[in-house]
Amino acid sequence: MPQFSESRKAAAAAHLLAPTAETAFRVHPLTERDSEPEVLDFLAQRPAPTVVMRGLIRDNGFESPFNRGIFYACRDRDGRLEGVALVGHATFVEARTEAALRAFAELAQGERAAHMILGEQEVIGGFWRHYAPSGQQPRIFCRELLFEQRWPVRACEPVGGLRPATLEDLMLVMPVHAAMAYEESGVNPLDVDLQGFRLRCARRIENGRVWVLVEGGELVFKADVASETPECTYVEGVYVDPASRQQGVGLRCLSQLGRTLLERSESLCALVNEQNLVAQSLFLKAGYRLRGYYDTIFLERGDKNGAAQS
Repeated sequence: MPQFSESRKAAAAAHLLAPTAETAFRVHPLTERDSEPEVLDFLAQRPAPTVVMRGLIRDNGFESPFNRGIFYACRDRDGRLEGVALVGHATFVEARTEAALRAFAELAQGERAAHMILGEQEVIGGFWRHYAPSGQQPRIFCRELLFEQRWPVRACEPVGGLRPATLEDLMLVMPVHAAMAYEESGVNPLDVDLQGFRLRCARRIENGRVWVLVEGGELVFKADVASETPECTYVEGVYVDPASRQQGVGLRCLSQLGRTLLERSESLCALVNEQNLVAQSLFLKAGYRLRGYYDTIFLERGDKNGAAQS
């Protein structure tokens, strides 16, 4: 797992710290001295596009190796937030002005070990125009569909065995999650970062963020709650065992999970690759609705220490 030192933070942001007459804004790393409520309130104005960043901040604070990157704020001359970004293994950007978007893109060019850039189609299009000239080279471009679910949720026959995973399920969950990451990104985390990947999977399980249906020692269904906030919960890694598909098991599990999660969050969202018609059909049958289009850009590794990881 990559570590982010104070010296690296300072070096990465130094060229953007001072406001100028031309830009009249400044970009700075967010630390525990900054106001977490201010940043969360800013991001909460658009709950679905910012759910990952808000979830990481709520779980880990601004400074944590589990964020796998550095949080930055962009402020105008009066100190008001114009944007927030996470730059690191995965880059996420929420920018309200073109100047903030350009500043974050130029900052991200200094991160040579990034794995991917993810966000709304329009935002990533603008970000990429600024980033591409001096950033890492693209490896895979993916278009994804944003699905959202709100009450009411269809009631299906209950699945008695659907439950939060325990550490005893780790060896069932890990290879499935790794295979899904490989199918999407072309990188198998078991090959490039076995120990870090195991730690992250175990931590997610310990935090109650993985739901499973296990029958006869086999994993039948899995879903990960990647990020959870009162406004929106982000679900990923939905898996149905091939032998159990077309039998209604996945639909019943996904619907039941939706009803459980919506008891503590206003909405659920999930991203589905535009080419994965089977997954799209499952989410639509479970009551999700198409809400937008996202782009994911997987990047070539910048150096020998920049191994892409899931």
